[in-house]
Amino acid sequence: MKINVKLIGLFRTGRFKQEDRQYPNGPKVRDIIDVLQLPQQHFGIVLVNGVHAGTDTVLSEGDHLVLLPIVDGG
Repeated sequence: MKINVKLIGLFRTGRFKQEDRQYPNGPKVRDIIDVLQLPQQHFGIVLVNGVHAGTDTVLSEGDHLVLLPIVDGG
């Protein structure tokens, strides 16, 4: 199944900005995070089709997934 994945900030380092990627049917957000080897300690926000979601959210064909790190600064 095709999922459009967009990475924000430091998650792009050594990866990509936005891509349509193929995954087995019914992946959870956490499965994609694991495949991409994103650093868990920096994990912030998950959006699926523009709506806040959790790492247990099951994705469907054509979903748009955005992964954002924790914002740090002051």
